[in-house]
Amino acid sequence: MNKKLILAHIAMFFVALIYAANFTIAKPVMSGTTPYVQPFGFIMMRVLAATSLFWMTHFFFVRESIDRKDIWRFAICGVCGVAGNQLCFFYGLNLTTPINGALIMLTTPILVLLLSMLVFKEKLTGLKGGGIVLGLSGATLLILNNGAAIPDAPNPMLGNIFIGINAAFYAIYLVLVKPLMSKYSPITTLKWVFLFGTIYVFPFGWNQMMEVDFQALPTSIIWSIGFVLFFVTYLAYLLNGSALSVVKASVSSTYIYLQPLLASIIAVAAGKDKITFMMFLAGILIFAGVFLVSKRPKNEANEALKATTNEAN
Repeated sequence: MNKKLILAHIAMFFVALIYAANFTIAKPVMSGTTPYVQPFGFIMMRVLAATSLFWMTHFFFVRESIDRKDIWRFAICGVCGVAGNQLCFFYGLNLTTPINGALIMLTTPILVLLLSMLVFKEKLTGLKGGGIVLGLSGATLLILNNGAAIPDAPNPMLGNIFIGINAAFYAIYLVLVKPLMSKYSPITTLKWVFLFGTIYVFPFGWNQMMEVDFQALPTSIIWSIGFVLFFVTYLAYLLNGSALSVVKASVSSTYIYLQPLLASIIAVAAGKDKITFMMFLAGILIFAGVFLVSKRPKNEANEALKATTNEAN
């Protein structure tokens, strides 16, 4: 394993850690009957901050133009990787619990497989079919078992559904953005993706952002917002983009498996959530489903390993 590949895996681990912490750190900003910042207003703040940072970083450190023929792909990535992804995630997180949200995100590889079957006519094997059934069963159990309102989670069922939609957007984004990350620098790619994303988010989030009373925000909430704006939105996307320039999207997506473990540790340690038997059972079903969906025959696995190594060289 060469140096670039090692650094890519380190970057993907920190991305998983940042996203896991986001479930617990971001939630207090939007919780309660009178939240400090409403979900869509929070997203507006995120995309404006990230777009500004990526454009400034590009101006000072990267001088690279893009081909006009790639604009459509940047525009679609702005929908899937920024607007649709983040709007659904924060709206869902505002309604459900951190651990529930992290477990639902595990369905991303399963959704990728279903999408590949519908669009690319990928063959369905017995293992993958069983994985789909187990994974979706776990997600369904998690959603249906959380119909009643609980503290700081007014509608877990609806929240889990929106987190699931967010997972679908993220899966599509990982596939679509890979060619752009290979062709351009991550900074160039992300500055255009976030520019389009900001345009899409504007109608949903501008008014909510303008309603925020910034002078009345407690110090803890300001730190939470700062963490989300810089680490979750700017640094995590930058690290993930750098990793995608080295490894395949499928390799990057596997690090999503760490999020429930890390998110659970952080949430329980912070006293923001607790693990129930149904959560545990649903997690086992989803993990088993993802394992079967991701499992490959030995010869196919060897070819994939060679391709990943060659790609990194």
